[in-house]
Amino acid sequence: MASVRFGEVVEGYAVPVLNEREIRAAAGILFVATFLSLLFILFDNNFLPIKFVIPVFLADILVRVFVSPRFAPTLIVGRLIVGNQTPEYVAAEPKRLAWMIGIALASMMFVLMVVMNTYSIITGLTCLVCLIFLFFEAAFGICLGCKFYKLVYRREPQLCPGEVCDVRTRDPITRTSAAQLLVVVATIALVVAAAFTLTETFAKPARALFPEKAAASAKH
Repeated sequence: MASVRFGEVVEGYAVPVLNEREIRAAAGILFVATFLSLLFILFDNNFLPIKFVIPVFLADILVRVFVSPRFAPTLIVGRLIVGNQTPEYVAAEPKRLAWMIGIALASMMFVLMVVMNTYSIITGLTCLVCLIFLFFEAAFGICLGCKFYKLVYRREPQLCPGEVCDVRTRDPITRTSAAQLLVVVATIALVVAAAFTLTETFAKPARALFPEKAAASAKH
């Protein structure tokens, strides 16, 4: 019996593909939702938002893997957002492996936080890993879960985002000079120095730019 194809067939590509631009947009949506819900926990000890986000997160990637990426809600929204941009086609199979890892992480979160209504260092670290995966995908176009493809399937992936799987020399515009690295180091040093010297100054309570309006609002 023939296996069910995962991904889309596009003329000119030897393997089924997905649109990396849609995937990055969807990762950004999930990252923002997860990050904001974690802020509620950190600053207000409010676990309600995360208990809504986790089931949506889990259901979304379950649909991607076991139904079709074209019906995953966040990927649909991502397509609406980047629909006018030229597609960036990447191989579908490595993405499926990455999403299966996401299913494992999200399932653990669902059982521990939603079903059992608990929190621990396990849920904290799992959330952190999910955020790192989503951030790297959305911000840099780096699929960390896809890095395991070669280990699992014992073959080289094809059509990686940014053509990183292809053996080629780096274009001059992508190379980093010693002077550029020095700029980064100097920036970090300035930030660290500012943290030690300006903390007391920056810690002063902010004052109203318009004191009269602030006083009137306080009375009401």
